[in-house]
Amino acid sequence: MKDFTDITFSANNLDRYYIRTSIFNALKMQTKIFKGDLLDVGCGKMPYRNFILEHSKVKKYVGLDIENALGYDTAVKPDYTWNGKTMPFDNDSFDCALATEVLEHCLEPEIVLKEVQRVLKPEGVFFFTVPFLWNLHEVPNDEYRFTPFSLKRHLENSGFKNIEIQATGGWHASLAQMLGLWVRRSPMSTKKRNYLSRLLKPIIKYLIKMDKKSKIDFKEGQMITGLYGTVIK
Repeated sequence: MKDFTDITFSANNLDRYYIRTSIFNALKMQTKIFKGDLLDVGCGKMPYRNFILEHSKVKKYVGLDIENALGYDTAVKPDYTWNGKTMPFDNDSFDCALATEVLEHCLEPEIVLKEVQRVLKPEGVFFFTVPFLWNLHEVPNDEYRFTPFSLKRHLENSGFKNIEIQATGGWHASLAQMLGLWVRRSPMSTKKRNYLSRLLKPIIKYLIKMDKKSKIDFKEGQMITGLYGTVIK
């Protein structure tokens, strides 16, 4: 799944480059907390499976997705499916869990979070990411864009502790991401899209570089691209 773990910056992927690399960078920082049995909630194509198995202490990787999940790849199937209400696992089954870009699709996110909390072992760790600045996707199953404050409340209500939430990007990255989405996904001719993509590529690259120099606090007026974090059962 190199599209997720080894993305080359090009004029053709200006829409996906920043979000994919920022999620992967956030996950890489957390590999030290992954161990034992891991549950991938809303696993899709399980793009991080091989990386996690190779770079962490995870021994067993289990993919779980909703019964009527969008079919991303007919060659990749989840290990288990569920109805969105009760996961097919006993209490205290997993040492850790992750959900990347999943919670925004959950009609009632606390149902999912409480199930994650239930199947985690005591002191088990849950890693998550959610978008903030992103186009409508998997319509009509695109439910939320979380602020750090609402996300923290949902996690607290679900019984988690030691809640750590950070932004994947700030003002500069937000502009870079919007320019990438606009030039690659908004309606325009192929000729115009190709020309503008080449024109915007160095600008987007500059904005991403500038964003790395910024400390992102959740204060009035701050812009963010997305959120990631960890919690403990």
